[in-house]
Amino acid sequence: MITVVLTNRNRDLKLVKRCFTSLNTQSNKQFKLVVVDYGSKTENLDALKNLIEEFPKIELICCDTSMQLWCKSRAINIVLKSCETSHFFVGDIDMIYHSDFIENLYQINEKADAVYFQVGFLSETESQNNKNFDDYKINFESTEEATGMTLYNTEVLTSINGYDEFYHGWGSEDTDVHLRLKNANKRVLYYSDTILMLHQWHPKNYRSKTSKEPFHSYLEKINQKYLYYTEVSKKVKANTNFDWGIHNINNSKNLKNIDVEYRITNELADFKGFVNNVLMNTKGQVVSVTIKNHQEYKSLKQAAKKVLDKKTLTFIDLQSVNNMLLETLIVNCRNSPYQYSYDRKAQHISLIIKL
Repeated sequence: MITVVLTNRNRDLKLVKRCFTSLNTQSNKQFKLVVVDYGSKTENLDALKNLIEEFPKIELICCDTSMQLWCKSRAINIVLKSCETSHFFVGDIDMIYHSDFIENLYQINEKADAVYFQVGFLSETESQNNKNFDDYKINFESTEEATGMTLYNTEVLTSINGYDEFYHGWGSEDTDVHLRLKNANKRVLYYSDTILMLHQWHPKNYRSKTSKEPFHSYLEKINQKYLYYTEVSKKVKANTNFDWGIHNINNSKNLKNIDVEYRITNELADFKGFVNNVLMNTKGQVVSVTIKNHQEYKSLKQAAKKVLDKKTLTFIDLQSVNNMLLETLIVNCRNSPYQYSYDRKAQHISLIIKL
């Protein structure tokens, strides 16, 4: 038996419906389909639930993480942690699957510990059509470097603690798994005999410029360097300092009763003092913190002192505060439920977290 897991956050439901339809019409029905919604907005989630009513065999897991960073690794691990099937396929919810896709998984599932697949990419125009799989015109094909669509031996994937939950935002988590499997001397096979999946075109921008949702301005670059050190260190197991695949359905409820509130500024000493004392040491409390610019930030007084070589306060801009605080959450508090917002227009950061 094979478990198929798809992850979602605010995806275009036209794409999603084509994906579900292609899996609903498989020639081999021996698979379990689980969709993990990791933080869609309320209206998007409600629409997804309505769509899934048309496909009653789909299991939906909803994670209340709309004001948290996207973490595909955790969304996948939630399903892996309780998976009881021998094989585990990680797909994308923007794919159209060939009607014999599942049948092909069964034919190749013993050939390697992990098998990943070449994908055909559709143009924007072609993606708007509803066609039979073989009638779509492929714009271009993926190469061996694209590692996303993978069938795993469940026991093998679990033995390396699944996907690394350090990865937040987009990119690198799939390649990381493949590298760690190879580091463990497991066989990873690239399947390109025939195209079994078609990627539907969609805009890459999932976040508007006015969004207050958490966003780290160079997190993808950090992910890439983290991946580099996974390779050179020959790392095998991920998530060794944290439990993984944690699914807390009471995120919002856990954050309603605030125990202590803090108001800090973008003064570097103030920010670091709060992070190293409160965030690193508090246990069993719901903490709220708001961060705004210090009243002396960019003041003439501070500028004059600097010119006169007198002692001044050290400040960092709020974008840097945002990035540093999000990194702290990823590295040290990733299993703590939280709600985060950054209003760039009002220059105001807000965090509520249960430590």
